[in-house]
Parts: sequence; structure tokens; C-alpha cells
Amino acid sequence: MGPMEHHDEHPELEGGPEGRPGEGSVAPAEPEADDLAALSKKELQAKLREAREDVARNWQHFLHSAADLENYKKQAARDRQDAVERARRQMLTLVLTVVDNLERALAAASGRDSPAQAVIEGLRIAHRQILGQLDVFGVRPIEAMGKPFNPRLHEAVGVVPPQGAGPGIGTVVAETLRGYMLNDEVLRPAKVVVVGEAAEEKAGR
Repeated sequence: MGPMEHHDEHPELEGGPEGRPGEGSVAPAEPEADDLAALSKKELQAKLREAREDVARNWQHFLHSAADLENYKKQAARDRQDAVERARRQMLTLVLTVVDNLERALAAASGRDSPAQAVIEGLRIAHRQILGQLDVFGVRPIEAMGKPFNPRLHEAVGVVPPQGAGPGIGTVVAETLRGYMLNDEVLRPAKVVVVGEAAEEKAGR
């Protein structure tokens, strides 16, 4: 007898790990290259979308911050201007007090003897100089005498009854304190006496 030939009793295992799979086994599914490419593209699109949203949010934040800064600058400028205007009005009001005293002194000194004329003339010069400087700042007297009463420009401190053919009702006939304008605004209203009906006449109607 020749050498005994060896026959594998398990032919279904032929091929080993590198051979053909045996009957009944299932090969693992490998992902296709197109699926990987599609998945990667979706991820990139998602990242790009997130980046664009971040840019849009940051841009909106920047616009809001820039607007807030601009509003702050404008408000600060208005506050500074208001402070300057208040200080100027206060200063001019103090100067007007000096003008009032000069005018009272001139009124009291008028008609005095000649020795006082030099002093009176000095007061007049000082009065004119102060009014000239006030005019440079836009301060001008309010015309009141003989004018119709204007509540914006005048403050009534007295009422006198009408006198025959004299000034009509509502006319300013006396000025107890001169008023002044600061450019187009009232710095101080004029205190005036106007022609009007007496209270008892109004009550009798």
C-alpha cells in the first residue's frame, strides 16, 4: 500500500482566513466612498452655517454697540451744551442785577444839583458799556412800554383801570423791571403794569 493520503474532513473550512468564506457566513458591509463624501459635505455645510450665524450675530452686536456709543456721544454733547447754557444764563442774570442797580441809581440821581452830574455821567457810561457787552452775548432789552401785553415776554405785576381816551385794555403802561432776551429766548420777562378792568367790575358782570 502506498502512503495514506490525508483528506481534510472539513472541506468547508478551506481557504482559511484569507480564502473564500465558508458557506453560510455573512461578510461585513463596507461603507461606500460616496456615502463618506456625502457625510463629510453635510458636516462642512453645518459648520459653514454655524459660522455664518456667528458672523451675523457678531455683526448685529457690533451695530448695536456702535449705535449705543453714538447715542452716548450725542447725549454727552447735549449735556455739556446744557451745562454751558445754564452757566451762561446764571452769569448773565447776575450781570443784569448790576444793571438794575445802576438804573435805580441813575433814576434816583436825576434832577440833582450840578456837583452830582459828574457821578451821574460816570454811571451812564458804565451802564452803556455793560449793555454793550451784554449785546455781544446776544442779550437785548425787551420792549414793553406802550406794547400789548404778551405773556411770553411780560409778567403783569399790576393792573390799572382804563382812562378815557388813554391806552386800551391790555396795554403796558409801566415797567417796574426791564426784561431781556437771550438771542431768541426770554432770559428774564419784563415786570409790567397793564391797563385792565378792576376785579369788582368783572365780578359785577
